[in-house]
Amino acid sequence: MLNLRDVTKSFDGKSEVTALAGINLAIGAGEMVAIMGPSGSGKSTLLNLMGGLDVPTSGQVMVAGKDLAVESEKERSLFRRSKISYIFQAYHLMPTLKVSQNVALPLHLAGVPAREIAEKIALVLRQVGLEARGSHLPDELSGGERQRAAIARALVTGAPLLLADEPTGNLDTARGEEILSLLRSIHRERGTTIVMVTHDHHAASACERLIRLRDGKVEGDSAATGGGR
Repeated sequence: MLNLRDVTKSFDGKSEVTALAGINLAIGAGEMVAIMGPSGSGKSTLLNLMGGLDVPTSGQVMVAGKDLAVESEKERSLFRRSKISYIFQAYHLMPTLKVSQNVALPLHLAGVPAREIAEKIALVLRQVGLEARGSHLPDELSGGERQRAAIARALVTGAPLLLADEPTGNLDTARGEEILSLLRSIHRERGTTIVMVTHDHHAASACERLIRLRDGKVEGDSAATGGGR
């Protein structure tokens, strides 16, 4: 599903900052992987490259057989619509749209017919336990419910790759556990490839594999040591 080869990423400013310094990484279809590391280790930069939100300074970023490093911004955007979905720590729900309308946004962008959209929304809201909240606005939901709505929006396209950036970061322990349980269920039932960036060791323990970054490099990978964390 994901294959990164000699990936570097630098940012220009008063002085050049190297965020990633030669990443080589393969993540197979159907894996559930956590990425951890201290602040500034390159976690978010790596996730953005995997999702085609940015391109590397050098190297290959192969996602489902396509090298996103050489695609145009428009081509990457079109690719994301069917292959990649995102869950953000801050939810990024449109405050003036109802939950069902927020969830429907990716389908409208993809040109899905209205009748099919209604069916897909009903199904995915049931999956995340929000079937009774579709007509509510985001500010009428709890933090856990908002994250569930964001997950529903990510799931509705059926994309095979789900990228999650600190999905439990804004939640208390109980709500965070609900979200982790939901992600495990999605992984198990759909076979979705999930890559999660997190600072939370408990959240990371929900995944089958742990990759550790430091100073823009892979410091450790449980896949290379028999899966132990």
